[in-house]
Amino acid sequence: MQCELCGADIRGIPKLVQIEGAQLQVCIQCAKYGTEVTVPKKVPAGRKGVSQPVSPPKRPRRDVFDFMGADVIDDYGTQIRKARMNRGWDQKTLAREIKEREILIKKIEKGDLIPEDEVRKKLERALEISLVETPTEEEGKKPQGKVTTTFGDLISIRKEKK
Repeated sequence: MQCELCGADIRGIPKLVQIEGAQLQVCIQCAKYGTEVTVPKKVPAGRKGVSQPVSPPKRPRRDVFDFMGADVIDDYGTQIRKARMNRGWDQKTLAREIKEREILIKKIEKGDLIPEDEVRKKLERALEISLVETPTEEEGKKPQGKVTTTFGDLISIRKEKK
């Protein structure tokens, strides 16, 4: 058998190591470049009283779109500022009320930073406002009776012309 890292013939038992996320069977000299992976021994079915290694449950990977909630309105900064001033609060008081930093409130009000969902919800609760766009009835409904052309339609049209 050959080392998957250097290509030399492996004498003896190959080492299974993980190098930058890949598991490779390597020689003893190349084993120092990675971390050794232990393979749990398989227990024959039917043997009771022997505990088998339990792997931790796999969590689904988080995607950038998982963190995105509803769309925040365009003038969220001015809406927050107006609601804060109507209550007679300064930025420091609002920050203390929602348990966030004052600099965060300043950046959100200036429009430099779009609030994350957690912060947005805190602001909405404290100021009793809504920072989320609600779709109107016209936006929420699909046009009925109106046929639109898709890529599939274009492809079939071109095929028919040839």
